[in-house]
Amino acid sequence: MTKHKKYNAIITGLGMYFPDKVLDNAYFEKIVDTTDEWIRTRTGIVERRMLENGATSDLATKAAEDLLRSKNLSPEEIDVIIVATVTPDMFFPATACLVQENIGAKNAWGFDYSAACSGFLFAYHTGCALIESGRAKKVLVIGADKMTAITDYKNRNNCILFGDGAAVVLLEPTEDLNYGLQDSILRVDGSGREALYMKGGGSLYPSTHKTVDNNMHVIYQDGKAVFKVAVKGMADVSYEIMQKNNLNPEDIAYLVPHQANLRIIDATAERMGISKDKVMINIQKYGNTTAATIPSCLVEYYREGKIKKGDKIILSAFGAGYTWGASYLVWAID
Repeated sequence: MTKHKKYNAIITGLGMYFPDKVLDNAYFEKIVDTTDEWIRTRTGIVERRMLENGATSDLATKAAEDLLRSKNLSPEEIDVIIVATVTPDMFFPATACLVQENIGAKNAWGFDYSAACSGFLFAYHTGCALIESGRAKKVLVIGADKMTAITDYKNRNNCILFGDGAAVVLLEPTEDLNYGLQDSILRVDGSGREALYMKGGGSLYPSTHKTVDNNMHVIYQDGKAVFKVAVKGMADVSYEIMQKNNLNPEDIAYLVPHQANLRIIDATAERMGISKDKVMINIQKYGNTTAATIPSCLVEYYREGKIKKGDKIILSAFGAGYTWGASYLVWAID
């Protein structure tokens, strides 16, 4: 006998935070061999933000506080805090614990989620599962990364890509199963581990003078290899979730893609058969903020009044691991 779901998880609140300091393309023209035109045409990035003082927990805390203010919500009502990040303040305690203390969510438990650029997507799916199971009523899913902390500013191909930021959604239950998360397709493939990683600092290569001298505590990326796999992975999984749920291009209000590269985003939209005006974009302002890209798009477009109740939305991401996937949701708030 099949047990039917009682609840779906809907997004009922949103928040975000980006630091004030702007690193524009002119900044990179001064420190590495590159040009504004080269960066724009290959990535779509014009500016990105840098947190000068503080850590990922500070970004995540300010985003959560923005949400709590906008909802007039007491932090004591929060049940779970999930922080998707690859730049935790430290290995342990979890960044979620630090955020919990900072915002005063004294009744919450939580954890960090490491899936690189797919981190928010995976964490969102997990948060929704907690809501659907009835184990939680209010879940904060935060995507936050201080990517400038692990960026090599001598590597002209990588340093132009990344910025700092955080964004968060509040998940709550609804008995109307027509709204909220409808479906997800999530995948990993560890054979991609050599194409995008940070080698030093873990149990394989613990931090030593040698790992520092060998520059092992920064992002390494084989750009061509990642681009090739990401274009296919993100495009295919986004198309697959459409097919699985009998969605036509005209049914979709928005694609919300991970903001890594405008060419990857364009290829995904093309594969789905949707026009560019249905694609959420903020890469030009913030660059690649890893786990913060998808939720920050949702926050900005929602606050600009561009998302309406009943809108069918596809979230899509690809990241180190490799990790990738897509989620289909129906927007539930006006």
